[in-house]
Amino acid sequence: MLTVKQGAALSVGAVLGTGVIALPGLAAQVAGPAALVAWLVLIVLSAPLALTFAALGARFPDAGGVATYVGRAFGPRAAAVVGWTFYFAVPVGALPAATFGGAYVSAVLGGGHRTTLLTAAALVALVTAANLGGVRLSGRVQLGLAAALVALLLAAIVTALPHADPANLRPFAPHGWRAIGPAIAVLVWGFAGWEALTSLAADYRNPRRDVPRATWIAVGVVGLLYLAVAATSQLVLAEPSTAPLADLLAIGFGPGARALTAVVALLLTAGAMNAYFAGAARLGAALGRDGALPGWFARGSGAGQVPRRSLAVVAGLAAATLAVAAATGLGPRPLMLLTTGSFVVVYVLGTAAAVRLLPRGSWARRTAGFALLSVLGLLALTGWYVLWTALVAAAALAYQRLAPGTPAGRRYRLRSSTMCMAASSAEAAPPSMPTSEPISSFSSSSP
Repeated sequence: MLTVKQGAALSVGAVLGTGVIALPGLAAQVAGPAALVAWLVLIVLSAPLALTFAALGARFPDAGGVATYVGRAFGPRAAAVVGWTFYFAVPVGALPAATFGGAYVSAVLGGGHRTTLLTAAALVALVTAANLGGVRLSGRVQLGLAAALVALLLAAIVTALPHADPANLRPFAPHGWRAIGPAIAVLVWGFAGWEALTSLAADYRNPRRDVPRATWIAVGVVGLLYLAVAATSQLVLAEPSTAPLADLLAIGFGPGARALTAVVALLLTAGAMNAYFAGAARLGAALGRDGALPGWFARGSGAGQVPRRSLAVVAGLAAATLAVAAATGLGPRPLMLLTTGSFVVVYVLGTAAAVRLLPRGSWARRTAGFALLSVLGLLALTGWYVLWTALVAAAALAYQRLAPGTPAGRRYRLRSSTMCMAASSAEAAPPSMPTSEPISSFSSSSP
């Protein structure tokens, strides 16, 4: 079973993840120092989102996570859409997450793109092995990763801050204030993850007490670290960098910090992937249990069990995505935006479910309403990348309609069977039968 510390560590790993590796520099390239406003906006918006999912997890602990909540609110078809959207987004998002960490390794060891891809493959294997030991082992691993990560980030901030120069904040908005919007769109990737841990709510010793506590701790740690790294990067580095953490550590510890930077990047990446693989594996097993995926997935869906089949599918799809990227030269950015679009759709449906399920007049429901409005705004910034999610949703609905084990599928087959029986009866009937009713009517009206 998960403790509050382990749950908070999983949350920190899922959300902090790879965002702190590159996003401060990417956002600064879009909006300049005004990107700090974008960071602050997303930190403020992420708190009600996280607390909304925590409130749902505390009241309805289940391995299905957001899919379970949406199913309670809007029915099994909507739950299947959410479940498929999240489940199949994780393997796609694993590649950009892993390559962000792999790029730091290639900067130290050389080998370019080949080293990056090999490191990404090793990360997929590592987090799969960690989750094969069950969520308890995964939580212990994550607790150690989170502690080391926080210590290294604090060291980078503290040692680099003496080199801060307020002149680096001028001009504050070199690309105009409107650039804050695109910067927010870039930074959404760094705040995805609050929904991932809802699938683990049933593994807490006392979900109603422990899930909110773990979430509050994670919200505070993530918000402070993100803002501190972003502000320090902007104050210390004269030019935006795609690897600001490496630059900060180099300033604080000298050129030899490159190897340390690679370690930090790997810790961040492994932590994020570990949390997502754990949540997705749990979700896939729950979807199989509930009929939204084939029943083969259902093994290991109980609390404390290891969903090895579902985990194997997640790992296999991640490996397949990696192989396609290696063969085609596909970069991480399109996959990152596709994954972000999927998560935003999950947020919209999840917060809408919270508005319907949480008690009327409660602060939890008011928080959910604010979170819903916020994620609708993020959806508008997603653009055409949401089309991938539309295709996944269509596949989920088609499976619900046609699969033997689903209620909709059984109704569809019953309806089809009835129509076939009716058609067969019509074909077997004698030619005079269609005219029997008019003839009878005519006869009865005769004198």
